[in-house]
Amino acid sequence: MNQADSGRPTRVDELIDSKMMARLDQIDVVSRKIFSGKIQGERRSRRKGVSVEFADYRPYVHGDDLRFIDWNIYGRLDRLFLKLFMEEEDLSLVIGIDSSGSMGWGKPDKFLYAQKLAMALGYIGLSNQNRVSLFSYNDEGIQLLSNLRGRRRTSELGNWLLQQAPRGGEGFESAMKTISGARSGRGVMIILSDFLYKGGYEKGLRAVAGRGFDVFAMQVLSPEEIDPAGTSSFTGDLRLTDIEDEDTAEVTISPLLLERYRRNLNGWCGNLRDFCVRRDITHMLVDTSTALDTLLLDYLRRRGLLK
Repeated sequence: MNQADSGRPTRVDELIDSKMMARLDQIDVVSRKIFSGKIQGERRSRRKGVSVEFADYRPYVHGDDLRFIDWNIYGRLDRLFLKLFMEEEDLSLVIGIDSSGSMGWGKPDKFLYAQKLAMALGYIGLSNQNRVSLFSYNDEGIQLLSNLRGRRRTSELGNWLLQQAPRGGEGFESAMKTISGARSGRGVMIILSDFLYKGGYEKGLRAVAGRGFDVFAMQVLSPEEIDPAGTSSFTGDLRLTDIEDEDTAEVTISPLLLERYRRNLNGWCGNLRDFCVRRDITHMLVDTSTALDTLLLDYLRRRGLLK
């Protein structure tokens, strides 16, 4: 059974408060590429195009659109110049949350941390007029919230997150294939998960790699998972039960066992990181004891997700 649902947030201001909103108002999501959306959005690109914001002039050449000649300059200089405008791009921010049972564990709780992080990232996207979509996934399928834009949708985003809960088994591969096939536009995809899938993460990540998104795989782990020897949660003889498939194992906690566990975890995380690097996916290991504002305003800026 997951940690008590009674301890989970029930109000949007428990996911993000006004103080945090004020700190996030000055930052934006960054894409490592220049993207072309299907509709004209609010994101300025480095390409010159047709928009309402003037960018520069260049001399007229045969074949240019006569509508964009600056006739005032022609009247003064007797030369033809073309007005250039800053083209606006539509950036899509997609946030996926692993809602399988293993996420509902840890101190601080992994799923609660993912909820708050998704809320903060979604708010940043809404504040900057990006198109924001979220989805949660487990073996029961996908829950989807699509195409939000503008700060007025903040409550809708928060209330959707409050309705999500960790339960059931993994559904990563199926979810990634569904999202990859149904995506709209291009932009940034952030996946919040512990990535501790018995079935592996490879096929799921392959489904979204190279499909038009800058993908960030944010591996959310609790302090007990990262360093069980540093906590008092694991001592003596224990009967462990997998929260997702109820598989059991009886173990005796010892320094040798803990060292073996650390090596296995480091190997798993290292393999995930290497897999991501080879496919141009950014991998980040996130400890749930990390203050959220430190993660957002420091770490994610240094990793190039926020500016």
